[in-house]
Amino acid sequence: MDGQAVKAILFDLDNTLIETSRAGGMAITKTSELLKTSLGVDDITASSICDKFKRKLFQETFDPSAGRSIDEVRVGHWEESILEAAGSRCPPHSLASQCYYLWKSSRLEFLSLSPEIRDLLRELRGRYKLLLLTNGEAQTQREKVEAVGCDEFFDAIVVGGEHAEQKPLLSIFTLCFNMLQVEARDCVMVGDSLDTDIQGGFDAKVRATVWISSAAAALPDGSVTPDYTIPTVLHLPDVLQRLR
Repeated sequence: MDGQAVKAILFDLDNTLIETSRAGGMAITKTSELLKTSLGVDDITASSICDKFKRKLFQETFDPSAGRSIDEVRVGHWEESILEAAGSRCPPHSLASQCYYLWKSSRLEFLSLSPEIRDLLRELRGRYKLLLLTNGEAQTQREKVEAVGCDEFFDAIVVGGEHAEQKPLLSIFTLCFNMLQVEARDCVMVGDSLDTDIQGGFDAKVRATVWISSAAAALPDGSVTPDYTIPTVLHLPDVLQRLR
């Protein structure tokens, strides 16, 4: 580190500032209850349907030019999951739609910026430029941003799905630097993903990368090494103090 003052902080959103995985799990639990009531299936079958949906969501590749909205694609995930797990008991399309919109609305309802994180962002914005940089499909991520009220805390919000390339590719980091009118060496990248946040920040040559990880496990073989690792974003001021 060369003593250059930090001017800007780039934050990831999911599982960095908001607990998306936790909210998703709670939404799945609610949807599982709907499946059991509507299909008359047991816990194991309902769980299998939900697991299949989560797998399809994780493997999802969305092409907006294909003529289907992200909502339509994800209703399809539920429909396929129900058919694969329940077979001949497959319900009409309407149940898949009910499952999707219950899961979606519940997940958004359970998402929040905690009071502690809100206070942290207010404090940091008094001293640094702040930018939210999140990967993902545009509609989905914008819905999360709106649900948790992110706008007031950031100088700019960049959603990867609205651009040609997403993290970890250099172009979207360059876009962020230009929007904030700073150099890469002026910035800190904070996120929970080694593959996108930390690797992207490393490749973009930011001042420092900060990995959010509550696990005590060693880094995976072949992964990029973050400059700092903290269990929660609330520990970020300690890192910034060391970078002064």
